[in-house]
This record gives sequence, structure tokens and C-alpha cells, in this order.
Amino acid sequence: MSAIYESEKLLAEYLLFHYGTPDEILPPPRAWPAGMRAALDFPCRTVAHFDPLQVARGLDLGCAVGRSTFEMARTCDEVVGIDYSHAFIRAAEALRGGETLGYHRLEEGAQRSDLSARRPAASSGAGLRFCQGDAMDLAPDLGTFDRVHAANLLCRLAEPQRLLDRLPALVRPGGQLVLATPCTWLEEFTPPAHWPPAGTLAWLKAALECWFVLEREVEEPFLIRETARKFQWSSALVTVWRRQVGG
Repeated sequence: MSAIYESEKLLAEYLLFHYGTPDEILPPPRAWPAGMRAALDFPCRTVAHFDPLQVARGLDLGCAVGRSTFEMARTCDEVVGIDYSHAFIRAAEALRGGETLGYHRLEEGAQRSDLSARRPAASSGAGLRFCQGDAMDLAPDLGTFDRVHAANLLCRLAEPQRLLDRLPALVRPGGQLVLATPCTWLEEFTPPAHWPPAGTLAWLKAALECWFVLEREVEEPFLIRETARKFQWSSALVTVWRRQVGG
């Protein structure tokens, strides 16, 4: 994966993306379009696609700086968050430990504003574990999970099929899988030979339907602020799957 995910610039953008308040991402008094406001809190919205019941174990693949992992911990006794970026995992682990992380929000040119990220309210960090790792080469002793979440990860892997091949062994029978991807297949991350030949949804169905039942597919927008006037507004395809019992 590209070294850009180790940069201070990307770390600051993701801390804002995951932990920034609406007013920090879209400062008043400017009248921001409603579609931009609807795209906030993406790490919380994808996790909300799991059933609300309490379960034992959850896995958050491509967890970045950890907001979705914290959200999963609300209904999982234990959650493991894994990301390839050392910088992202250091930040997530610091937040889990109760630290406040200062970072800079880029305005324009050399102008920056000082902000800080904190662990979500009502989260003690208990039952959470963050690890640096490769989603294409997960540890064989990772175990199985009641819930597996992977948001905006698939189209950033060099060989995403390797992760799909591993998923049936990760999700317990009856467990849930939530995959979110903007389907932005780029040669800098994934060689074209590993792009879905007939579209992402068809590829997911072909890879997973022997093991999982597709419960629903929805679109979830997300917004990443780069500068005061430049944002990435994207739409992620979210698919929710149930691991077959006896499959």
C-alpha cells in the first residue's frame, strides 16, 4: 500500500474525518450544501449496518485511526482493529489509551488551525486492541468473529481477492460481514489485472455467495476535507452479508 498513509498530512485528514465535529469539518457560518452534511460520520454509519445485539468478537479491517473500531466496541465484548499504516495504528492506540492527539487542519497554503482528537465519549477503550497488519496476509491464529467490518479497503489492496478468499474462515456461522467500498480502482494501489472485470458488486457476489447470504446493498456517502475549499465527496457501495450456517 502507498506510503502516503504514513504521512502527517493523511494522518491529520483522517483524524478529522473520524473524530472531527460537524463544525470542525464544515465550519459556520458558511451555508454548506445539505449533501455534504449528510456525508458526515461515515465510520459510525457503516458500523450501524450490523445488528444491534451484543456479540462476543468483532474485527475491523482497514480501521485507519479507529473510529469504526470504537463504534463496534459498543456491541462487541472484544474488537480487533487492523490497519496497514503504522501511523494510523499508533494514533488509534494512543486514543484508546485516553490520550488527546493534537493535529493541524489545513486551511490553504501554509495556514493551519490547531485541533485535537479524543476517544469517543462513553468509550473506555476496554476490550479494544489495535494491530498493524496486512489484510491480504492476516495472521493464521486470528480466530473467528461474529462481525467483520472493512470500509474503504478493498480498492486499496494490491490483490483484494486474497482478502475475499479469507473471509469465510473469519466470520462465524450466522455472523455478519459489512463491506464498504467507493469502487475507486486505481493503478497506484491495485494493478489492473486485479480489478473486478465485470464490476465490484458482481465480483463480490461471485466470491462470497457460496458462503454468505447478501442481506442488503445500500449507498453511503462520505466526506474527507483536504482544505477549507477542497473536499472529497464520495459514495461507497455498502453490502451486508450473513455467514451461512453449515456452509
